[in-house]
Amino acid sequence: MVVLSLFIMNKSGGLIYHRNFNSGLQSLSANDYLVLAGTFHGVHAITSLINPVNNTTEAGIRGGPPRGLEVMESEMFRMQCFQTLTGIKFLVFTEPGQPNVDVVCKKIYEIYADYVMKNPFYQIEMPIRCEQFDRELGKFLKGKQ
Repeated sequence: MVVLSLFIMNKSGGLIYHRNFNSGLQSLSANDYLVLAGTFHGVHAITSLINPVNNTTEAGIRGGPPRGLEVMESEMFRMQCFQTLTGIKFLVFTEPGQPNVDVVCKKIYEIYADYVMKNPFYQIEMPIRCEQFDRELGKFLKGKQ
């Protein structure tokens, strides 16, 4: 599996982490990445409002929280969103047609929980600056390619 890029957004739509894993991607300015994250957050919020009221959770329980845009695929990339119960969104860009991207998203979340949330110096909702998280994330995704 080839992961092209990863965005992590806080519950208010602020970009707290971004990393490209493919050197062939066009580089954007920092402001462009912030606008992209904010735009996705807005689209996700709108699509969660038009979602049917009787959602079912992954466990099959009716009435789960409304879920917005989760997957978008084009000829050039596939975008998968994984939202935690606390509202953190993991946005993973891969090559189109990649199977099991949801499993990769959950593993990235586990790495986030282990190396960011357990870091006593990390402040919630703030940009992620943790070398150990970067290292472990890189190791995991390098093994997937």
